[in-house]
Amino acid sequence: MSKKFIFNAFEMNCVGHQSPGLWAHPHDRSWQYKDLEYWTDLAKLLEKGIFTAIFIADVVGYYDVYNDSARAAVQNGVQIPVNDPLQIAGPVAQATKHIGIGITSSTSFEHPYTWARRIATADHYTKGRVGWNIVTSYLESGAKNVGDNSLNRHDNRYEIAEEYLEVIYKLLEGSWEEDAVVRDREKRIFANPDKVHEIGHKGKYFDVPGIGLTEPSPQRTPVLFQAGSSAAGKKFAAQNAELVFVSTPGKKVVKEYVADVRRQAKEAGRDPAKVLVLALVNIVVDETDEKAQAKYEDYKKYISYEGTLSLISGWSGVDLSKYGPDEPLKHEETNAIISIIDHLTNGEEDWTPRKLADWVGVGGLGPVFIGSATTVADALQAWVAETDVDGFNISYGVSHETFADVVEYLVPELQRRGVYPTEYKEGTLREKIFGTRYLPDEHPGSRYRDIEKVKREEAAKR
Repeated sequence: MSKKFIFNAFEMNCVGHQSPGLWAHPHDRSWQYKDLEYWTDLAKLLEKGIFTAIFIADVVGYYDVYNDSARAAVQNGVQIPVNDPLQIAGPVAQATKHIGIGITSSTSFEHPYTWARRIATADHYTKGRVGWNIVTSYLESGAKNVGDNSLNRHDNRYEIAEEYLEVIYKLLEGSWEEDAVVRDREKRIFANPDKVHEIGHKGKYFDVPGIGLTEPSPQRTPVLFQAGSSAAGKKFAAQNAELVFVSTPGKKVVKEYVADVRRQAKEAGRDPAKVLVLALVNIVVDETDEKAQAKYEDYKKYISYEGTLSLISGWSGVDLSKYGPDEPLKHEETNAIISIIDHLTNGEEDWTPRKLADWVGVGGLGPVFIGSATTVADALQAWVAETDVDGFNISYGVSHETFADVVEYLVPELQRRGVYPTEYKEGTLREKIFGTRYLPDEHPGSRYRDIEKVKREEAAKR
């Protein structure tokens, strides 16, 4: 028996997410992304299936690398139009009791002072059920449209992210002491000023001198998600993330990734068991293998070849229009998600644009598991046993059908095998996953709880 594992639903506040063209499928609802009912219906469905979280991806910008134009992305609905992810948290929390809400926000496009307030507010309103997926962004179009001349270099974006997160820790962990808010009606004191601290941050990229705007939320710092796969990204994840996502079709790469992240987490003084790794997968499940395969073949009829290549070009920074449909990809240096190029050109398989479009077009870069509940459960358990992942970030081909099938067919089979939760734990998202409400003491964010000590130490170094 393999170890127990968890599911997240991988979504985005847009049409089709990682299935370009499948919005045209008659069963698909993703075109309703702008309606709250789309999200509340999905959340209720996922909670029925004991999913740990609904994880909302995001990009600021659009895909204009393919043919040096955004035309293919716009025409095929390739993650554009795209709405703000944070506004989903409140309605989802109202419609459900347990499921977590992972929100993507970039350290490149929003100041940490304002983001600390926005994510803490969401943590208050959801009673501690939010997570933050920390991204550094990879689209030049996003940088240009917020007033930057171009995107910072890849590794420099992680350097900025490190300081950004330091500011967040100071604001959420240290600025307000646990008992700062007293609400004493008789003395007419709402909060004790002696227990509210200026953070005094003066760094290379950010100057944030004052106090945080919010009182401590249920988790203080939300559960931290991250998906870095480059050397800089893995180091950042190992030092900070609590849940890490990996997106690649090969077991060998995933196994090496998991081992490397856990090794680096241990070297950073963290408990590697408290760094959970989830692999991206797409699941097509039905009553029988034959029905599932027929469903998958039906989905593939709706793939947009041009839309999928536009998506992959944006991810990788490589204009795939320069390649013939059956020409093997070559390694190129880019400023986008460099791990994608590394994974696709590492020699395990000769990837061509046609083969990539056929694979990625239904659910993204992860493996596709097709079959009955028994077949898919066997495949998932094999992945857990061979790669040591802690669960799966499930994308969809057709929404909400993919998730409805997982809940109806697959979840009961996994529960029968004793490898999947049968009920939620009580408490905040972090309590449900790790059994603790706040960041653990060995996490680097915990040192900022004594903000006056941190300020003295930083002053001594200047």
